[in-house]
Formats: sequence, structure tokens, C-alpha cells
Amino acid sequence: QVHLVEAGGGLVQPGGSLTLSCAASAIIFSNNVMGWYRQAPGKQRELVARITSGSSTNYANSVKGLFTISRDNTKNTVYLQLNSLKPEDTAVYYCNTDPPCLGGHYWGQGTQVTVSS
Repeated sequence: QVHLVEAGGGLVQPGGSLTLSCAASAIIFSNNVMGWYRQAPGKQRELVARITSGSSTNYANSVKGLFTISRDNTKNTVYLQLNSLKPEDTAVYYCNTDPPCLGGHYWGQGTQVTVSS
């Protein structure tokens, strides 16, 4: 069974931090590159961080040095630590493989991150 379940979003003040988690089914997670994506209102979904099965990471320039992606291969879970959050980080955050599984036709429900004072 295919599933992606994101959690950990919320409302946070500028400069604050959050940790997101994503539990994936083994068929999606195992040996695959996992990524965190976000979609802000009126914008296209974008990849912000990715991590290989061996934990090599890459980040979009907009979040480099601010966000940290990690994974626990024993739990089929990927995490995203968001630090020094800005209002422009407000978006729904999703995880998926990179590139997205099933041709991009399957996504979890996402988790809303809102950065506002």
C-alpha cells in the first residue's frame, strides 16, 4: 500500500522553528531519494530539500543553511527541520520521492506551515 503522511506544521512567528515529519510506506521510502516540497498559495509546488538513501543532501538556495532534511531508514520517515522561518516560507509542505512517485499523481495531504506575527 502506498502512503505518505506528513505532520508537524502549524502557526509560528517569524524567526521561529518547526520540525516536520513524513511517514512513508516502505515501497516508497526504501532506497529512494526522498524530498520535501512546498506549495505556497498561487504558486507551483517546488522541491526545497532532498536526501538520498545514504543521507547525502541538497537544498534549494532559498532554504540553504536554514532547513535541514534527515531520514530514519528504520522508521521509513523523513524529517525537515525549519529554522529562522520567514513569512515567505508559508506554504503546504509535502514529502515525496524525487522525482515524485507514480508520475507525480500521488501526494499525501501535506502539512500547513504558516509564518506570521
